Amino acid sequence: MNFIFVSLQRINTDRESTSTSLAKELAKSYNVLYVNPPVDRKAWWLKSDDKYVNQQITDIKTGKAGLVRSAEKLWVLTPKHIIESINWIPFTPVFSLFNRLNNNRFAREIKAAAEQIGFEDYIIVNDKDIFRSYYLKEILRPKLYIYLDRDYTLGFAYWRKHGSSLEPKLMKKSDLIVCNSLDFTKNAKRYNPNSFYIGNGCDLSIFDPDKKWEMPEELRIIQKPIIGYVGALNSQRLDINLIAGIAKQLSNCSFVFIGPEDENFKASGLHQISNIFFIEKKHTQIIPGYISHFDVCINPQLINEITIGNFPLKIIEYLAMGKPVVATVTNTMTEVFSDHCYLAVTAEEFVSAIEQALANDNELHHLERIRFSKNYSWENVSNIFINAIKEVSNDET
Repeated sequence: MNFIFVSLQRINTDRESTSTSLAKELAKSYNVLYVNPPVDRKAWWLKSDDKYVNQQITDIKTGKAGLVRSAEKLWVLTPKHIIESINWIPFTPVFSLFNRLNNNRFAREIKAAAEQIGFEDYIIVNDKDIFRSYYLKEILRPKLYIYLDRDYTLGFAYWRKHGSSLEPKLMKKSDLIVCNSLDFTKNAKRYNPNSFYIGNGCDLSIFDPDKKWEMPEELRIIQKPIIGYVGALNSQRLDINLIAGIAKQLSNCSFVFIGPEDENFKASGLHQISNIFFIEKKHTQIIPGYISHFDVCINPQLINEITIGNFPLKIIEYLAMGKPVVATVTNTMTEVFSDHCYLAVTAEEFVSAIEQALANDNELHHLERIRFSKNYSWENVSNIFINAIKEVSNDET
């Protein structure tokens, strides 16, 4: 089997995603072409906040963009051609006409790369690229077209505008859908009976609890116990008021947040609370060094349509390091993690759970968490993924 991944996420950045990790795992056994997102006209003319987008623009201008071989069975295509910025168009039927043109432009580069590699047939895996890859099944005619549903993007205005009507249609015409949460799987089955839960994964070679991790310099000046969070500080996903309430009640603890802040976080009163500390985004490779020195890990999510059914990969990363975890009650946390994490809703419940986690942690619990996390290796996830393909296609390759 040959795979072509199209995604919202670039590969080889400072943070992995479901699609990048799955592609790298599959490339241990199968040929994989990973296609980075193309640059749109708006990003071309206006400087992006994303350094990887800016690097791609530089590579296009200097002729470095294109097809490269990243590993024995893994190729990466960085598209050279700009696609048009069309999400401003108010009417979805009109948007779709221009979107077809963007898809054709995108598809030509993918087709040329596939021919250069020697892919005679292939399976396309579309990771939430609702717009740019909407017509790739019709244009490229792959052996199978798989939709990877791993986040509720329709909770964001940009995607909801046209995606609320286009994503269900994309799901219906896909040959199968694979989902990283049980909630997403239930929703996908409304549109396509060939919908499968594959879970999420963690690179357990990076999140290695047996490695001796030196305490990062930023943490050395912070008083213990340290209650930590790693990930994007997005006010549509995390509850700023909840965080403030917990930190004020646990004034004897230090709260460390590692990741990029959105504008609401930057402007919030959290920066005036003396026991809250913010550290800039770190590369995945060194994140375990920070988690290893947390006493408790938290995920204080807002409860909304974006978070209620998502599968937070950070929970696996925390558990893989053996750390006690306190997280907001969501469907996934209840269905998958309730036996291995403390769950809470209010600030008072979080405070009580954190105090329990600090008081009751021991080596046995540490080992149980690590053992549980091994169920979520990318090897296991990729095997489930391949089995779903075989079930639909009856392909025993």
